[in-house]
Amino acid sequence: MNKLLPKVSIITVVYNDVLGIEHTIRSVMKQTYVELEYIIIDGLSTDGTLDVIDRYREEVSIVISEKDQGIYDAMNKGLSVATGEYVLFLNSGDELYEDTTLEKVFSSAENADIYYGETKLIDEERNIIGDRRHKTPKRFDWKSFRYGMSICHQAIYVKRSITAPYDLQYKLSADIDWVIRAAKKANKIVNVNQYVAKYLVGGTTQKRHRQSLKERYAIFKKYYGTFANVVNHGVIAARLILYRLKHGKTRE
Repeated sequence: MNKLLPKVSIITVVYNDVLGIEHTIRSVMKQTYVELEYIIIDGLSTDGTLDVIDRYREEVSIVISEKDQGIYDAMNKGLSVATGEYVLFLNSGDELYEDTTLEKVFSSAENADIYYGETKLIDEERNIIGDRRHKTPKRFDWKSFRYGMSICHQAIYVKRSITAPYDLQYKLSADIDWVIRAAKKANKIVNVNQYVAKYLVGGTTQKRHRQSLKERYAIFKKYYGTFANVVNHGVIAARLILYRLKHGKTRE
């Protein structure tokens, strides 16, 4: 591995998730990677979440607990205080795939603008239940989301210098817009060709699915154009129907 390891800022956003937050914290604390900054942005939780965070306070770089305007406002707070060369958003309940994940990501190639990998889905009992419905592309650029968000947000490491704040007009899908904007600036994008994250199913986006789909449609239209977006959504619909016929259910 390169001796000059890049510093990585992992940002966890949480609000009233006393059951999930410790799993996320522990997965970060167990990393073998040295150059790590861990930031937790809490929305002023009242269910004991802060008590859990306090147990690990000496190992967390920054904790901010205050009211926010939603998840992406909280993410912007984390981004504004991050000092790492790269940032990763790992929300409460999600986990890094294994203890050596960061080490493997940053030994895969030097000085990429974006690193990305595969994701496993887990349930509330932390059991692995399978892969995401959207397959991770072998190669990725800003056009790769035209058929859906093919990379999980928890599995993409972005050089902080090419990031910008999340667009708060989107309440559920600003992460898609954020990744596309970063990818448009990226010159070198590296697929690490391994699992890097565990994603807890059943989040806010799934519970408010219709609104998230409307936002995604608007985002894709902005970047890919009206006609192409209509055609692409026809492909998305056809793939979803085939997936349901094959599996009997959908996965994010």
